[in-house]
Parts: sequence; structure tokens; C-alpha cells
Amino acid sequence: MAVQGQTKEKTKINLREPRHYRVIMHNDDFTSMEFVVAILIDIFKKDVLEAQRLMLMVHESGKAAVGTYPYDIAATKVRSALERAQKEGFPFRMTLEEER
Repeated sequence: MAVQGQTKEKTKINLREPRHYRVIMHNDDFTSMEFVVAILIDIFKKDVLEAQRLMLMVHESGKAAVGTYPYDIAATKVRSALERAQKEGFPFRMTLEEER
């Protein structure tokens, strides 16, 4: 109940879906195919056949999108993959592209 002289404020809430980012895997001449498949299975949760298919796309095309996620999730997956690559001595490269 509003008391005389008081005004009610209406707050408009504008909810938007978070932007999504494509994780792009890049080919190089040193990172093993087995390592790429393991990353796709362990970090990106792909099954074996999908992981092998994506690895071949990266190998043959030079790069491939391996998943689309909100920014925080995409960045975390990339960071995990790159840390693992560094520990194993691979110059593995991944980037993020904003989805439009």
C-alpha cells in the first residue's frame, strides 16, 4: 500500500543471453594427433569418433571449430588445453572467436 506522497519505482530488468564464443584449434607440425584427440575427449567431452573427426579437420584444413560456449567456459577450456600442451612440450594453439 502506497502512502500519500510516496512514489513506486518500477525497475526494468533487461536479461540477455550471454554471448557465445567458438573455440578454434589450429594445426601445427609438432603437436601429436593423439594429444589433440585426448584434449578433445578430456576437456571438450567429445566421444572418440567425433574427436578423431575434428582432429582430422584441424590437420587437413589448418584449423577447426571444436565447440561453442559462453566466454568464461570457452576461456577455461582453452586455458586447460594450453596448460596441458605446455606441460607436454607442444606448441599447440587455440583461439576464441565471438559468434555473431
